[in-house]
Amino acid sequence: MTTTLTKPRRRPQKATQHERQRHPRRAGGRRNWGGGLAGLLWLAVVAVPLYWALITSLKARSGYYASNPLVPSSDPTLDNYRMVIESDFVRYFVNSVVVTAGAVVPAVVFSFMAAYAIVRGWRMRVLRAINGLFLMGLAIPLQATVIPVYLIIIKLHLYDSLLALILPSIAFAIPLSVLVLTNFIRDVPKELFDSMRVDGAGEWTTLWRLAAPLTRPAIITVAIFNALTIWNGFLLPLILTQSPERRTLPLALWTFQGQYGVNVPAVLAAVVLTTLPVLVLYAFGRRQLLSGLTAGFSR
Repeated sequence: MTTTLTKPRRRPQKATQHERQRHPRRAGGRRNWGGGLAGLLWLAVVAVPLYWALITSLKARSGYYASNPLVPSSDPTLDNYRMVIESDFVRYFVNSVVVTAGAVVPAVVFSFMAAYAIVRGWRMRVLRAINGLFLMGLAIPLQATVIPVYLIIIKLHLYDSLLALILPSIAFAIPLSVLVLTNFIRDVPKELFDSMRVDGAGEWTTLWRLAAPLTRPAIITVAIFNALTIWNGFLLPLILTQSPERRTLPLALWTFQGQYGVNVPAVLAAVVLTTLPVLVLYAFGRRQLLSGLTAGFSR
């Protein structure tokens, strides 16, 4: 009698993480062609207007209507940018910076302290009622409060001043900021607060030494979002200011609108110059902004 020895079959081993990175198609299955096409379509929707604004800002006004809108000019010029800068662009830029910084910094600081008080004193009815008022502020649009805000600014003798733009901007930035920061502070483990109290730290020290560093992505996210909203604001400067010296950049675009036409290349040159600070702000705060936006998915 003869016996045959057979080697036992090895079970297929799961692919390691390194192999998944080397062979993403084998590990992840089929490719998501629908998602890729949707992403390319969205990229085109975003990129084409930016491309059109950039090439149009380099065209002369006389030849703008006679040329193809999507074809770059054979003789680009910087006269439109020179015209924008000579038309008090620096003054409008400074006004926008003052209004944005003057509204964002107090709004974020106040919202952070309010969110900390709401989370730490949630059992108090007063703080729960205040949180409810902040949430109600999210349901009130800016357009519905234009007349009351206008009357309040008139009564305070602040009409046609930058402070008239800063105060309402702070008020409208607080509700959403409190909501976002409250959710982030709630995610901080309670044991950390208890350990700070055991070490003898007060609430003020715990606020700035513990809660602020741990919620820094949320603070930066809220600050960038509010800065973009206030920087692009048009309704409040239109209603609460009158003199050209108090104009901000979105309102200053009217300078290039004549009685019988609009200088489109000059307007788009002003738009490009107005967008540059936003791009710089995003370039410096990109990592913190993305980590703040995706923190809720990674926990």
